[in-house]
Amino acid sequence: MEWEDLARELSQQTDSKIVLLVMDGVGGLPADGRSELEAARKPNLDGLARAGVCGLADPVMMGITPGSGPAHLALFGYEPLKYRLGRGILEALGLGVEVGRNDLVARGNFATVKGGLVTDRRAGRIPTEENVRICDDLNARLPKREGVEVRVFPGKEHRFVARFTAEGLSDALSDADPQKEGKPPLLTTPQAPEAGKASAVVNRFLDDVAEVLKGEAKANAALLRGFSKFPSIPTMQELFKVRPAAVANYPMYKGLAKLLGMEVIGAGGETSDLFDALEKNWAKHDFFYVHYKKTDSSGEDGNFGAKVAAIEALDPFLPRLIALKPDVLVVTSDHSTPSSLKGHSWHPNPFLLISPTAGVDDVAVFTERACAKGMLGRFRAISVMPLMLAHALKLQKYGA
Repeated sequence: MEWEDLARELSQQTDSKIVLLVMDGVGGLPADGRSELEAARKPNLDGLARAGVCGLADPVMMGITPGSGPAHLALFGYEPLKYRLGRGILEALGLGVEVGRNDLVARGNFATVKGGLVTDRRAGRIPTEENVRICDDLNARLPKREGVEVRVFPGKEHRFVARFTAEGLSDALSDADPQKEGKPPLLTTPQAPEAGKASAVVNRFLDDVAEVLKGEAKANAALLRGFSKFPSIPTMQELFKVRPAAVANYPMYKGLAKLLGMEVIGAGGETSDLFDALEKNWAKHDFFYVHYKKTDSSGEDGNFGAKVAAIEALDPFLPRLIALKPDVLVVTSDHSTPSSLKGHSWHPNPFLLISPTAGVDDVAVFTERACAKGMLGRFRAISVMPLMLAHALKLQKYGA
């Protein structure tokens, strides 16, 4: 029996409340002997570590570097090796883009290309207002192609979603993104015979974008990844009998939450907005996913000091979460983003869990090295959901 079948059988609805706080990309590596978590002053996070049990969670399995999609799926109790969701559908749903049967969507970055090489994959993180202007320009000026409708939708900063509408578009496509600066832009290639049409449509779009944007100082090209159609996946209500809500302000995470049946609670861009939204909606739900992005963004930028500052900026808000008295509180990450690597990594996530039924171990600070000595040891993140449900008394006994 798989966990998914077991969850359907054992889950029961109760009034107990769970909070899963995801500090995106918070795990790091030592620089001058200390990781970002070890360098940060975070008395409230450390206090939480002393109040519960800790461990390390591998998003997929040891040695595998995950994208945000599979990493979050694991935290939510879905086997990331079974469900492979394209980043495009998550981003699209998070932006409120309608995705139909004949639609293919992809997550896009506006980028800077000079001398035939990508010099900045994020176009200097252009302001969102610039993104909106550029998307409007593209939607007005891109050439119309017979039998194909293309539209772009602005996200935050340099991010956007491209939607291609036509008969017979497959999502079996390679990413059109070199993933690193200093390399030439990539075209997509079909990964299955039926994807030839989609590949041609997408590559023509990339050429058209480069032509329309050739006068832009920074955002003069597009990179696309995560090509996807609308998937079939059970909701959290079906599997776990919870009333879930997501408090997040980035489209990808809101999109995944919608796909899994969570109610997405609108929150502004400030850290305080996350906790305002959580407090305001506390009575309506019994499972809350709260997403904090700034730790990941600074890690991807390779900015050790900014990542330390992002950890320290969240810490003063934790007493507001504690004051709500959740029956189960988990603080962890979806994946690690060491600033020294400027990207996601395979390193396990520091993990803490507080519940009246969990006990307390000897971990005194919330860091990678300290959590490695915690009672929970090292485990796959797919176990996070059964742990939370069990401590919330939402799982019945298995077997006689």
